[in-house]
Amino acid sequence: MIIGVPKEVKDQEYRVAVVPSGVKALADKGHRVLVERGAGEGSGLADGDYSSAGAELVDGASLFRDSDLVVKVKEPVREEYSLLRPGQTLFTFLHLASSRELTEALVERGVTAIAYETIENAAGELPLLGPMSEVAGKLSVQIGAALLQKNRGGPGILLGGVPGVGHGRVAILGGGTVGTNAAKVALGLGAEVSILDIDLPRLGYLEDIFQGKAETLMSNSGNIEKAVLDADLLVGAVLVTGARAPVLVDRAMVRRMRPGSVIVDVAIDQGGTVETIRPTTHSDPVYRQEGVIHYGVTNMPSLVPRTSTFALTNSTFPYLAAMADRGISAALGEDPSLRRGVNVLEGTLVHPGVAEAHSLPCRNLPA
Repeated sequence: MIIGVPKEVKDQEYRVAVVPSGVKALADKGHRVLVERGAGEGSGLADGDYSSAGAELVDGASLFRDSDLVVKVKEPVREEYSLLRPGQTLFTFLHLASSRELTEALVERGVTAIAYETIENAAGELPLLGPMSEVAGKLSVQIGAALLQKNRGGPGILLGGVPGVGHGRVAILGGGTVGTNAAKVALGLGAEVSILDIDLPRLGYLEDIFQGKAETLMSNSGNIEKAVLDADLLVGAVLVTGARAPVLVDRAMVRRMRPGSVIVDVAIDQGGTVETIRPTTHSDPVYRQEGVIHYGVTNMPSLVPRTSTFALTNSTFPYLAAMADRGISAALGEDPSLRRGVNVLEGTLVHPGVAEAHSLPCRNLPA
């Protein structure tokens, strides 16, 4: 199989989808691996590392033209749509529920698109989304803490406080991987933390692992309102696999938040949990609305690409290797987890969550 690893073009996206050791493993099995020149530089991986591992260094246009399987980190941007071709397979984060434009482009180009974020194992875990959720959860509080500084436009609050002065308050909507890791950092900084979720057993688990240091609350309108209005930092961490995130905080509630408080909505990839949030970039990450600072960067883990690249590829490579060795159809037939990752099959939308988000027709994935 011919496998292509392009250089990411999303704003300040420094991760790369395959590391040199992965290239070597594929090349040793007889696969051709095309790597775009400069693809790994942002993660500290030189072109020479790839060529030594057996990769062919090429330009982006020829990579997309010649590859059977294109492996990326982030979803294609508009300038990449025309590079995709019928019969090609795309393996990457897609988050299609938040982008009708990209969904329609993948259908129009006739590709098979497999999304990292909807690959789900028998235990209901998301093994490819998990590592990046850990990174984003931890970053959300680091970023929020910085934005609370006066020189960053915030009110000048130290989350950890000092003796004799109240600590900052962090509210986390969602107790999954993002929320758990956000809570770890927030508690480590000394903040007062509230975690809200609709899953009572999950709240019990969080109560145990944090030994009561974090307040755990059932997510309902009353508890959400109180936690949000008390918060200096609000972290959106709700995930519905493959579907649009529910909006839990409306504009009226944002308007009542403390002036200068901060929202970091990690769920922005799936549309966001706050009505006033919109996607932003690392080049222009924040804006103020209703007196509240909003951060909606859709590729947060690229801030720490060395960590993120290796964490991501540790999880993605077994699936990549299976598709390369067995062929796409056989790999999908043998692995139910991988099948759940298919959002578009040869130009046909097959993921119900994406179809519902955009009111588009959807077909069942063939058995």
